[in-house]
This record gives sequence, structure tokens and C-alpha cells, in this order.
Amino acid sequence: RGVALILVLCLSGMRAETARYSVPEEAERGSFVANIAKDLGLTGEELLARQARLVPEGEKQYLELNQHTGDLVVREQMDREELCGQNEPCLVSFEVLLESPLQSFRAEVRLTDINDNSPAFLNKEIVLKIPESAMPGTRFLLESAYDPDVGNNSLQHYSISSSEYFHVYTQQRNDGGRYAELVLDRALDREQQAEVAFSITAVDGGTPPRSGTALIRVVVLDINDNIPVFTQTLYKVSVMENSSQDTIVTVVSASDLDAGTNGEIVYSIFQNSEENLQTFKINSETGQIRLKKPLDFEEKKTYEIDVQATDGGGLSTHCKVEVQVKDVNDNAPEVIITSLTSTLSEAAPPNTVVALFNVRDRDSGDNGRTTCELTGEQPFRITLLTADSYALVTAETLDREQVEEYSVTMRARDEGSPALSASKTLLVRLLDVNDNAPTFTQAIYTMALSENEPAGRTLGCLSATDPDAGENGRVRYALVLPPIGILAAASFVSVDAESGTVRSLRPLDYEKVRAFEVTVRAADCGSPPLSAQAVLRVMVRDENDNAPVLLHPAPDSSAAGELVPRWAPSGYLVAKVVAVDADAGQNAWLSYELAKATEPALFRVGLHSGEVRTARAVTERDAARQRLLVLVRDRGQPPRSATATLAVALVDDFSNAFHQLGHDPASGQQPQVAEEELLTTYLIASLCCVSSLFLLSILVLTASTLCKARVRAELPPPSPSCYADGDFASDRVGVGSTGTLSPAYRYEMCLTSGSGRSEFQFLRPILP
Repeated sequence: RGVALILVLCLSGMRAETARYSVPEEAERGSFVANIAKDLGLTGEELLARQARLVPEGEKQYLELNQHTGDLVVREQMDREELCGQNEPCLVSFEVLLESPLQSFRAEVRLTDINDNSPAFLNKEIVLKIPESAMPGTRFLLESAYDPDVGNNSLQHYSISSSEYFHVYTQQRNDGGRYAELVLDRALDREQQAEVAFSITAVDGGTPPRSGTALIRVVVLDINDNIPVFTQTLYKVSVMENSSQDTIVTVVSASDLDAGTNGEIVYSIFQNSEENLQTFKINSETGQIRLKKPLDFEEKKTYEIDVQATDGGGLSTHCKVEVQVKDVNDNAPEVIITSLTSTLSEAAPPNTVVALFNVRDRDSGDNGRTTCELTGEQPFRITLLTADSYALVTAETLDREQVEEYSVTMRARDEGSPALSASKTLLVRLLDVNDNAPTFTQAIYTMALSENEPAGRTLGCLSATDPDAGENGRVRYALVLPPIGILAAASFVSVDAESGTVRSLRPLDYEKVRAFEVTVRAADCGSPPLSAQAVLRVMVRDENDNAPVLLHPAPDSSAAGELVPRWAPSGYLVAKVVAVDADAGQNAWLSYELAKATEPALFRVGLHSGEVRTARAVTERDAARQRLLVLVRDRGQPPRSATATLAVALVDDFSNAFHQLGHDPASGQQPQVAEEELLTTYLIASLCCVSSLFLLSILVLTASTLCKARVRAELPPPSPSCYADGDFASDRVGVGSTGTLSPAYRYEMCLTSGSGRSEFQFLRPILP
């Protein structure tokens, strides 16, 4: 119901006209009063759809509305005398509220009086003392009966039982009340009859009429010549309603010409109203009238008091005292909430109704005129609907993320002097709307992962916040899948939907994937959901999982042969060991060292260059064949290594190298049989090849005169295969750009075409 009131206020739909109905008091529960739907021009279905309801002006609801039929019926029996007393008309006010759009209709139900009360005398026996000298036609004021009904159902006339001395006359006061005067028809004679008794009956005008009876006893007194006389027959006074108890209202005065006890006067308030006896008191000796209790202008504005002055002989007279109660500003305004929306959507537009309320002040005039305002700076305002009806509406757009709850205080102030005011505080809580997208704490998250880490390893945690509440603020994470055909980097990691924890899905190889980026989406659970994106950048840390790879000498050869002249000085370049490492950084920094040699003192290896040079000048005593084992090691933890084997031959002359090697006197120093046999085989094969080439050359020269072009196309001359700088690239490793060789130490290696193991190898440095 609270949410249904969140409607834009349509001031044009408000009506200030008041619909008026009537119902007898004490009507049974469920009694029909009127058909609201018919008067509003709506059907029962429309009333139900627009959630029509009654809002009473007071705290208690005596009427109810049937939304299906539109009938206004009695919800609880109403006693007119209890609700309104003697005030007429007696009205029960309420409002009919309709929604979609919001409309308000004022209505009043008048309680018509039924004759449910009988007139009653306060005293069942009335005693009158009348002197026997009273003349016929003399009038004597009688105690009045009280009937709480109003109109024709109230007291209408008095009658007495049969009496030869008296008859009764019914009089009407200014306020409409009726009282009785007893009129003497014939002179009394105390000696004949000292007391006369008869009954008096008060009858109302109801159908059927009701009545009340009392007994009148007239005591006949001996002669008293003079009756008391008031200085005024009518006293008019005014009293402020805030006058305290015992405040003097007025002083009445009467005189009696008799002497002695017959001239002594006693004042009393005549019993014509129980309310007067409860409100006023009189000093029997001085005639001073005082208040017995404070007056209330809002309850009764005028009092009529009958004052009786009785002398010592029993003679009496009467006067009237009219007391006008003056209003003072003693009632603060009342703020009565008729409809309240305690929860309001933060998306509610301006002029959305939050509450409907009335302001009531029981005072009159300026004291009863009121104004209403809000205290403090808040996004609400008050709109006047009718004379005393207001609506609290939103004045601007709301934002729950800035202020979640408002304490709205409405102050009503009257125009009295001094002014009185009253406040009413409403608590308005805003309901969340999904109007905020999640926000990542970083636009780019950078995380690291070591290569070869097993799947399931935690890399870190993403974090996004959403200021909305409930499901609108609950954030879930997910990877944004790339378009089809693009490397699926999203298959490398996963993101926990609830916590944002990033975990690896499989081991990665630094040499294949050094870094990758994925897009992560954080979406809330609102409807519709809102989302934000961030970039997750994962850097793969290199591990030393690759050993150095030898490029020269080739790792599949048993040993690389090198020729060194015996006249080589110290520092002579023998060979260069070339190796690369697929790892990066420190894991790819290579160092070279001579692990083992036939004569360790003869050679040395450059720590970083891998160049094998003579450590001293070659001598005749050095063995013709030297075998070197070069260790290549990276700087990873733990380090990885590879070895290269070099076979070095010391010769006197490169042209007679093989001959010298075959008959070297020093060859007797424990030559290896297998190597000599292999070398012999190579020499024989070389001679055969040379002879074949010679014969082939003769044939070619002979045939060249016939088909020179064809022979050249079919038999191209052999050309050396040179492995230049770019030919070392293998397995996606760029030697020129990312390898471990310095450009200053690059060499060109030339081998004869088609040879598996070359007898002659020449290294020529490529200088920049």
C-alpha cells in the first residue's frame, strides 16, 4: 500500500467541494449511508482499481467503504450525544482518496438525532416556599429538566397534575432551552392548607414522546410584606476561557425593604442546569459568582445562570446572568496524518506524494487560522489542497546513495498572539533503484605468474564497488570473451564470479606467451543490470627451464675439427663456440669456460664471447692433436649447461695438413686408432672424388660445345653454402635481435656443399 501511493500529484484532480450525507445516530453496523461510486461517477471496478479508501478526520473511523459496490456503510455505532453533546449539527468528516491519479474528495455525514433520551429532573422533589400573601398571577421559577437530545426530540413543554392553586407555564431561553414557571391561580391560606403537593412532568417532542416527572411541595409561609428586588434583571458579563478556578465572574445584588430576618437575603444558583452547577458557584451572602473550574470556549461559548435571592421570610426573586466565554489562543494546531508513504523510490519524480495531512486548530478567528511549513533544507515541499488539507510532495530528484533516510518535520503555526505551533516528524526511507554501475578500483590490473605453474594457482583479486543496495549492489565478475578467431587468452585464467579472485587454468610457457591481456566485466544483479570493464594484464615470469643450445659446433657432431699452425702466437683465434638460450634475462646470460683439454695450458676460452684462443705460443713439443671440452652455462637458479667438443690439429702448413698429420713424428704419442682409420677413409674418399671430378670435367668440356646452355642449367657449378647472420634463427628465436651473441662477434661459416663432416672449415669474422 505504501508503494502504491508513490504517484505524481495532480492538483487538478483535487476537489474542494464537500459531499454531505446523513445517517441516524445509533444506526446498526453495516447500515447503508450512501453510494460513493455513484456520486463520484465511478463504477465499483474503478473504485477497486484506484484503491479507493476513507481517511477519517479524527483518530477513530466510524464509517467504511465497500470497494466492490461503492457503498458507504456504518462501521461502528455512533452516539450523537457522546460525539457532539448539545452542538448541532453533529458532523463526522472524512476524505475519500483515489489513486492513479491521486484525487481527494471531502465528505461529511450528519448524525440525525433520535429520541433515545428522556427528560430528567436533577431533584425528584422540588420544595417551594410561598407566603400566603402572594397574589394570584405571581410566577415562581422552577427547576428545569435536562434532555440531551436536540431539536424536536429535546424537552418541549412542562405540565403539572391537577391543582386548584397553580398552573405551569413553559418559557424558552435564548439558547433554545425551555424552563418552567409556576403561576399562582388563587390566594393561599396557611390556616386552611399549610402545604400543597402536586407533580410536574417534562415532555419532549419525540415520536413517541418521552417524559420525566418530579414532585413539587409548596410550603405556605406566614406574611412577609416585601420580596427581594435585584438591581438588574439581566447581568451580561464576559470571561476569558483561560481564567483560572475561583475567578470572579460577576456580583449580583438584591435588596429587601423588610427589616430583621425578613430583610436578610440569601443568594443561590437556581437549579436549571447541572452543567451550570458544575461550572459556577455563588457566595450566598455577597452574591459574588466565581468559577468552579476553567472554561473552554471550544466546548461551550455561552452560559445562562438563574440566580435566586431569598429573604428570611421565604420570599424570593430571580435574575439572569449571561456569561460570554472569550476565546484565547490556548489550543496549538494539530497535524493529523491521513495518508503516509514511509518508503519512497529514489527514482520518484518531483511532485510525488509522500503524505497527506490535515491541520486543525480548535480556536476561532485569528487564533484558529494556521500556516504550515517544513523545517530545514530538504528535497520536499508542502502543497495546499483545501483550506486545511495539505500534501507533502517531493521538490526535486532523490538519490539514495547520498541520503538514505529523511526525517521530515512539518510545523503548523496559528496566527494568535502569542502564536502556538505544533510539529509532526515523518521518517521517509528511500528504496534503492539500480542507477549506479559498478566501479573498478583500477582501470588496469597487473598480475604476475611464473611459467610452468600448475593450474589453479591464485594470481590476485579484482575489486569493484557498487554504491547501490541489496541485489543492485551485489557485484559479479566475468571474463569478456574475445571475438572468434582471436587468440583465446581468456583460456589461460579464470575469475571467481563472487570474489573476483583470478586463478590460472593451465601452465604457461614463457617462451611462447610472455604476457597477455583479458577484459574483465563487473556487473551488478539489478534489473536491468549495469556493468563496467577493466583490463587484466598478466605478466609471465621466466623460469630457467631451457638449457643453452649449441649452434657451433653442431651438437649432433662428435667433434668439430680445427687447424692451428704451429707458428700460432699467443691469443691466436682457434674457434668460436656459439650458443643461445631460449630463456630471458639472467636465465639467458651465458658464460663459457674450458672444462677439459689435452693440454689445458695451451688454450683459453672467453668468458662471455666463447672464443677459443691460444693461451701461449704453440711449440714443437705440443701434441699434433688436441681435444677441448667447452662448458656453456647460464646464470639461472639452478643453472643449466651444455658442452661442446672441439678437435684441434696443430699443423706446419695448411696445404700439407693431412700429410703432416699422417706422418707426424709426434703421432706416436698414443694416437687414437679409430680417428686414424676414419681419417684414412676420408683421404681415400677424397682422392676418388678428385679423380671423378677430373674425368667428369673432361666429359663436360667435350659436351659443352654441343649443348652449353643445357649443361649449365642441369649441372650448376658447386657453390659454397654460407650461413649468414639471419640463418641462425630457429624455433622463433631471433639471434640477431634477442640472442646472446654480440654483433661484434658474429662470424661467417662456409662449408662445402653437401658435406656431412667437413675436413676443412674456415671461420671469417664479420666486422662491423
